[in-house]
Amino acid sequence: MSDVAVARSEARYAFAQRVLHWLIAVLVLGALAGGATIWAFGFEGLNQRLGLDATNAIYKYHKTAGVLVLGLMVLRLALRLAFGAPAPAPSLSPAVWGVARATHLAFYALLIVMPVLGWAATAAGGFPVQFFDANLPPLIGENEALSETLFYLHGVVGAAIAVLALAHIAGALRHWLVLKDEVMRRIALP
Repeated sequence: MSDVAVARSEARYAFAQRVLHWLIAVLVLGALAGGATIWAFGFEGLNQRLGLDATNAIYKYHKTAGVLVLGLMVLRLALRLAFGAPAPAPSLSPAVWGVARATHLAFYALLIVMPVLGWAATAAGGFPVQFFDANLPPLIGENEALSETLFYLHGVVGAAIAVLALAHIAGALRHWLVLKDEVMRRIALP
């Protein structure tokens, strides 16, 4: 194998970028599950099924996950600007590389917009914006109609993130299990 091929096969994201990728992935999947549960049952439905303490915990940890995702995405964006990304994997066609790049850009944008929408919608609804046991300051004042619109947009962005995540996971599994190329190694932790 030539030196160029070895260098390309060793191309990886910086360790901090890889850790953030997986940490954010876990938080996003948890937040999506919590958000889908909240959407499906609503506060009253959850309260009837699980009780007030469990319902409040679901809301609190959904909001906490969102705030964590926002902070970690800002850090991830800063690291991306500082360290860049590895060169395209040699096994990827220009078209596949373009789709991968567009997917990553969409993830960056949506994973920053999503928690901001949730924070603003929560504040506009007059609800506490919780981060673990602390209440964060509201981004905007109370406005019930605006809250409803922002919660709707929050849900639409959540659905878009879920679709992107499924496509991203399917592509990753294809590279890992079917193609068995070097693509997964670029973001793997070990």
